[in-house]
Amino acid sequence: MDIAVVGTGYVGLVVGACLAETGNRVVGGDIDEDKIRGLQAGKIPIYEPGLDRMIERNVAEKRLRFTTDIGAAVLESEVVFIAVGTPPDEDGSADLQHVLAVARVIGQHLTDGTVVITKSTVPVGTARLVRQEIERQTDRAFHVCSNPEFLKEGAAIDDFMRPDRVVCGIESTEVRPVLEELYEPFVRSGNPLIFMDIASAELTKYAANAMLATRISFMNQIAELCEATGADVTVVRKGVGSDPRIGQSFLFAGAGYGGSCFPKDVKALIRTADELGVDLSILKSVHQMNERQKGLLATKVKERFGEDLTGRQFAVWGLSFKPETDDVREAPALTLIEELLAAGASVVAHDPQAVSTVRDLHLGDRIGYGHDAYAACEGSDALIIVTEWLQYRRPDWDVVRGALRSPIVFDGRNLFDPDRMSRAGFSYYSIGRRSVE
Repeated sequence: MDIAVVGTGYVGLVVGACLAETGNRVVGGDIDEDKIRGLQAGKIPIYEPGLDRMIERNVAEKRLRFTTDIGAAVLESEVVFIAVGTPPDEDGSADLQHVLAVARVIGQHLTDGTVVITKSTVPVGTARLVRQEIERQTDRAFHVCSNPEFLKEGAAIDDFMRPDRVVCGIESTEVRPVLEELYEPFVRSGNPLIFMDIASAELTKYAANAMLATRISFMNQIAELCEATGADVTVVRKGVGSDPRIGQSFLFAGAGYGGSCFPKDVKALIRTADELGVDLSILKSVHQMNERQKGLLATKVKERFGEDLTGRQFAVWGLSFKPETDDVREAPALTLIEELLAAGASVVAHDPQAVSTVRDLHLGDRIGYGHDAYAACEGSDALIIVTEWLQYRRPDWDVVRGALRSPIVFDGRNLFDPDRMSRAGFSYYSIGRRSVE
């Protein structure tokens, strides 16, 4: 198939590369000229394991290319994906201006029978708005579909190539064969290609993310109760997660969730419900709990060192909201660092991928950056672990202890056993477990 993917951000690049990998001719379009020049020169603007090699391979084999001419890309394509961002507006709703701007361009250039697929995460009713915007520009016949993405940053290629499920919202069965042909290479192992009405498909994406966010916030509240009762959230999770009706996924207590999906989608779903007069009080509590959880590490630091941290220095391991990505949107580490700085402390941070993003777009030279994880510890009063990168899971504790002013570790991801940390000579503070002084 000839396919256009409008938007070369996280979703658009993964979708375009994976569709090209299965033999389609794909053009990625974006109005950001610098980004397109970089992609044409082989510079990938995001970090996602394996994506750079996949793009390089498909560009070399002429199945994938990039352009700023969105109209020309639409004109030559049978299928057009809308994969632009939907950032949160001030009231928490999804900002659809970029989606509708793309719809206008599509309407001005599509040919009869073009299939327009919204891949961006959008609230219920967006496909109807996309159709209306296109119809203002053309009298040609076309199809609008909703095909929400379920990509985990750090594992997005595997998620697309071997999906748990593919959800397709369609207006009529007429377009179904096109989507079946498009996704047949990805569901050969038997995982379902699920067809439904468009409103249900749009809501499915939000409901899925809201459920996962709920599990995280629920377990973080249980962790708070564990600390108050002397229980251990790690073994509580094992006991609860062993129930097959519940499972182990997304039950890890920690410093709160972040990223481009959960915070934005929870707030957008709450906003949609409020507009319709539906009280999603559960999700409001989920959001409130997560905002509080993101400040928990700073609270623990102040309980140990006092409210005034002037003259103190802290090493922070992990800036991205999760491992295997350079994405720091809504990252708990940023909340932590801002609170430490506000209390008078200095910070030296390390992250395998996100340092340049934080330096260039967020904190600049307000903090220091260690050239490796151990360098960040030099002269620091304590180490704070925020992101569970693999390289942080087996550190040389002798080196860490020798670099720190005092052997104190705050673990926001419960990576280590408290007894082992005690034997290694550390005071150790984690989430939902007893502290080791």
